[in-house]
Amino acid sequence: MNRMVRAITAIALIAIITVSATTICQNIGKSMRADITEQKLYTLSRGTKNILDSLNQPIKLKLYYSKTAAMKGPDQIRYFNEYYVFVRALLDEYVAAAKGNIILEVIDPRPFTDDEVDAIRHRLKRFSLPEEETFFFGMVLETPFGVEKKIDFFSPDREKFVEYDISYLIDTAITREKRRIGIISSLPIMGDTGYMAQMMRAQGKQPKPTWGIVRHLQQTYQVNQIDTEIDEITDTDILLVIHPKDLPEKTQFAIDQYILKGGRAIICLDPHSVIDQTDPMQMQMMMRGGQTPTFNSSLDKLLGTWGLEMPQNTFAGDMALAYTSTSHPNERPGKIIAAVDLSRNLKSFNTERAMTAELNKVRMWFPGALKKTAGAADSGLEYTPLLMTTDRGNTWKVSSPYELMNPDYAALREKFTEGDQPVVMAYRITGKFNSSFPDGIEVPDEADDEPPTDGEKKEPKTKTLTGLTQAADADCAVIVFADVDFISDIVAYRNTFFGTTVVEDNAALMLNAIEDLTGSSNLFSIRSRGNFKRPFTVVNEIERQAEEATAAEEANINAQIAGFQKELTDILSKAEGKEGSIIETEILNKKMEVESTIRVLQKKLRQVKMKKVRRIEKLGANLRNLCTLPGPAIILLIAIILWARRSVMKRHYISHAGDS
Repeated sequence: MNRMVRAITAIALIAIITVSATTICQNIGKSMRADITEQKLYTLSRGTKNILDSLNQPIKLKLYYSKTAAMKGPDQIRYFNEYYVFVRALLDEYVAAAKGNIILEVIDPRPFTDDEVDAIRHRLKRFSLPEEETFFFGMVLETPFGVEKKIDFFSPDREKFVEYDISYLIDTAITREKRRIGIISSLPIMGDTGYMAQMMRAQGKQPKPTWGIVRHLQQTYQVNQIDTEIDEITDTDILLVIHPKDLPEKTQFAIDQYILKGGRAIICLDPHSVIDQTDPMQMQMMMRGGQTPTFNSSLDKLLGTWGLEMPQNTFAGDMALAYTSTSHPNERPGKIIAAVDLSRNLKSFNTERAMTAELNKVRMWFPGALKKTAGAADSGLEYTPLLMTTDRGNTWKVSSPYELMNPDYAALREKFTEGDQPVVMAYRITGKFNSSFPDGIEVPDEADDEPPTDGEKKEPKTKTLTGLTQAADADCAVIVFADVDFISDIVAYRNTFFGTTVVEDNAALMLNAIEDLTGSSNLFSIRSRGNFKRPFTVVNEIERQAEEATAAEEANINAQIAGFQKELTDILSKAEGKEGSIIETEILNKKMEVESTIRVLQKKLRQVKMKKVRRIEKLGANLRNLCTLPGPAIILLIAIILWARRSVMKRHYISHAGDS
């Protein structure tokens, strides 16, 4: 065998060994994958594994994805290719963890095929594309007993909840029915439906849409709206009370009795709701009629019995959590103290509770402050804070709601001073509750149907409505949030090409709270996983230090500018109505002098802000150098060591060669 034949044989054998090794590694690697993401995004959660362990019958998952159509579609459709890879990888994990009880079938429903007919029969959502293509991205679950459930479309607004949706589908297919949620709200949270929607369209108006949080709840629960003037709450597993403005006493009594009978409730109050101001026509009509528009809600009587209070016109704030943005066009970004971005990295969430332990970021607008009353210690109830500011948080106040009609966020920021302990914005209260109405309430006697006598005014008769004065057992539970806007469409959702998409973990917080009260630990342990955001905590700390270094000087200059601007205003007001060129000249000179002083101070203020920017840039450059220089330095050091070692060995070799 000559050299050429041996070389060709060796190359062929190497190719065979390489292909074989690659195939073997691919097959072995399926069970040896490592998830190195910080939150284990590609690892099934404990709750999902518990649900899969409870399977005692095989179920089939049919994933419909129009992969061929996606390659031909526009950019909005091609986006789903990466999303599909994630969903497919996640379903592979389900198959592996189910130990043979899940059969996965991936289908590309091509046009005019039986697969497309099946997808249409299951009523999966579809999008028509050019060239007679149709785009599907949904899933159907089938059990041996004929139960079928589906996810009609893996929408972007559920991207962070994919594992939850799949696990819920499996769980409900084999174990339980939908729970019932009742909603009491002074806001049009359910939107315009039925006759009201038809009437709005007939008038050429757009019906109010259902809130995004309600649409999410409707995918999982049976959601019903409860009238704000209800006598008794029944057929409800979880009660949501959202922005209860001026609730009648009988409705508050109904809520009280519902909780004492073991019902679970989530209460969302707000000292100033932004979403409540979306109807300017109604606001103008109220103001013209001499009425003061109010955007706050409270349940002071119930809250007081539970050992909590939420002071009026008082808000939670924290400069470390304040949202940075511009409140007016052509204005530099600044801290908006009214918007609080609760962050996992800044320990804003209770990590001891499963419902908040995995949250990453929640935004609240004008959140209130919840405080325990003096009698809370003797109530026998357990108070668990869920949301809080950092240790430097504090409350800030306004003297009147009028200050918030058209808020000046720069002026509101001046009302805040740093504190030394966290401000709580949500509590979970458990224990044996007492009634807020131990003596009952007076209600009209509907049985009084006697007609009034002639010439006499009949006094309406009333009766006393009584109920439980104390809960039957110690299993009562209520969650109280001091904000409503965090679940509204203007904060928790964003409109996209495919509809609304979730923003941050606002919706997850509410959904987790519901699962927490229903006791479904397997599901709420899944809910919050999947936030891909990684905040630059070191950079944020650098900016905070730079702001602290210039804050005092900046505040001093701003105070001087404000003083001179007031003086300028006084000069101009004195000039009105005066005559004489001498007086006018004197006033004009004084005006020019003050304006010149203001310009000098404004220039000085710009220099101070520039100093802050340069300080941030310098600190950032130092951090960048610290991160980038060690690598080349280590490589250079290794090169020098190798060169020195080689030189020593070379000299050693030469010296031995000379000796021999």
